[in-house]
Amino acid sequence: MQQEDNAMAGGIEITEDLTIPKLFWKKSQEFGADRVAMREKEFGVWRPITWSQYLENVKHLTLGLVKLGLKKGDKVSIIGDNRPEGLWAEMAVLCAGGVGVWLFQDCLIDEVRYILDHSDSKFLFGEGQEEVDKALSVIDECPKLEKVIWDDPKGMRNYDQDSLRSLKQIQELGRDLEKEQPNLFAELIEQGTGSEVALLFYTSGTTSLPKGALLSHNNMLTMGKALMAVDPCKETDDYVSYLPFAWIGEQMMSISCGLQVGYTINFPEDPATAQENIREIGPHVMFAPPRMYEQMTRTVQVKYLDASWTKRKFFELTNKIGYHVADLKFEKKPIPVHWQILQWLARITVQNKVRDHLGLSRVRNAYTGGAAMGPDHFRFFHALGVNLKQIYGQTEVAGISVVHRSGDIKFDTVGKPIPGTEIKITEDGEIITRSPSVFLGYYKNPEATEKALQDDWLYSDDKGFMDEDGHLVVFDRTKDVFTLKDGQPFSPQYLETRLKFSPYIRDAWVLGHKRDYVAAVMCIDYNVVGNWADEKKLNYTSYPELSQKPEVYDLVEKQIRQANKDLPESARVYKFTNLYKELDADDDELTRTRKLRRSFVEKRYQSIVEALYSDADAVHIDTTIKYEDGREAHIKTDLTIQKVAQ
Repeated sequence: MQQEDNAMAGGIEITEDLTIPKLFWKKSQEFGADRVAMREKEFGVWRPITWSQYLENVKHLTLGLVKLGLKKGDKVSIIGDNRPEGLWAEMAVLCAGGVGVWLFQDCLIDEVRYILDHSDSKFLFGEGQEEVDKALSVIDECPKLEKVIWDDPKGMRNYDQDSLRSLKQIQELGRDLEKEQPNLFAELIEQGTGSEVALLFYTSGTTSLPKGALLSHNNMLTMGKALMAVDPCKETDDYVSYLPFAWIGEQMMSISCGLQVGYTINFPEDPATAQENIREIGPHVMFAPPRMYEQMTRTVQVKYLDASWTKRKFFELTNKIGYHVADLKFEKKPIPVHWQILQWLARITVQNKVRDHLGLSRVRNAYTGGAAMGPDHFRFFHALGVNLKQIYGQTEVAGISVVHRSGDIKFDTVGKPIPGTEIKITEDGEIITRSPSVFLGYYKNPEATEKALQDDWLYSDDKGFMDEDGHLVVFDRTKDVFTLKDGQPFSPQYLETRLKFSPYIRDAWVLGHKRDYVAAVMCIDYNVVGNWADEKKLNYTSYPELSQKPEVYDLVEKQIRQANKDLPESARVYKFTNLYKELDADDDELTRTRKLRRSFVEKRYQSIVEALYSDADAVHIDTTIKYEDGREAHIKTDLTIQKVAQ
């Protein structure tokens, strides 16, 4: 058993009575009109919102919800892009004694229907017309849903259904109630205890329908306090909120940590401009799933491919210096003076510019979690001088339970337990956790709760072990661990992350459990491979056509051979095919956090799997794909099956 000292340095004192609304009230009173709580970029200008303004908006929204009939314990769903109004809505629901339920912005109708109905949501906050349309299409199938509240008026002129209200109308109701009961908001804030449910999070559901995890105020606050004890943030820090609030990682940074520290939360103008807006702000702390760092890596690699010969050679030289210094730090060896000088030269000539381009110029601590990150990506960022740390956790522990420490980073581990957290490995190799942040259970699912919570321990269903330095090594989900032909266990996710280090590969799906060899289904990056094809004068009109070009197969094979290096023979990819499309969450192939739904894709693409493990050199595809806007396209093509030169 591994346990770190329970003492949590500095920060707030978390008592049984402390709730998120009480902390919000305290911070608002402390900072008032002198400090900026959040900024939003609107029409090209960053609009500051002080803590006093934050409090006023939340207060009137809270009272408006009470006037509308919200009672203690009622569920309120929220869907939309990251914006101040979304955070106001969540905080108002909590202040009124309700329970917040976030949905991913790109949820399809069936997902919206399931969560609204299963959560028994009474109200829904939707950003604008798109979210309102989704709600109106399912409201008759969700008997508990009474009102839909919107805040963006664009496209809403002709909507006059009785169930609709604007956010401004709710706030106006709140102002009226405040005149009648001027002390009501303060009384609502004082109600409740830390053990009460604050948020209901629906897990990503890689194998079945998502489960609703119930998290208390105490769960959220103790986790945030523990992380801040490891890596303290400052009141003057900036954080950019651009990941979905439906993901626990974003809640961790914006609520659990952000509210305790009081740093400024910045909202991008649009999801499409998030990377540009991150660069403008230059946040001090950053948290993102591996796919975001993979995209950053791909951005740098594409710039490298498009650069002149001189610039490429200069980048290669500084990269070599960066990797060497990073490896010395990983091995905890002293850095000789001449390498320190070379590192300084590399930083001022190339690396500072690259970090600035990625928005990482001021980052003290960058975190990644939610899925495994490959060692290639990890070393890449450390070579640039970015203090990237792997974390391990899950929704059921309010975010994280394990994190790397500065100066003690091993890219094949996820670090050590945060203060107050115990980690044990069962006889079967399963990772189990005990901490104040372990959730209360699954909503309306006692069987799943009983399986996950046993004697105060949370059973993760992840395989792993503790290494000699007390670091946790996460192998993979228990159900996803392969047994190779030689009987050795193997994590397909590890190989998939190595494959995705190539700028030409968007996604990879590795097969091989109890089979004669490992095979892979590859998804090319259409833009990057398209640019490569243009330079080679290859003609193509679509993703399916480009993916099946013999030259593209040779390009992908080269990337696979690179990933195969240093792997035991039984774990190397022997055959592969290029899929005719990207894997997509809208097609149920990925979760909303872009985790591969292995059992689903294996069933959907059974003919491809069979071809990969036969003597066939191609597989015929005749299918229909459906776009988000309802359009359908008929795909009729042959996928090549190619062997990888060993």
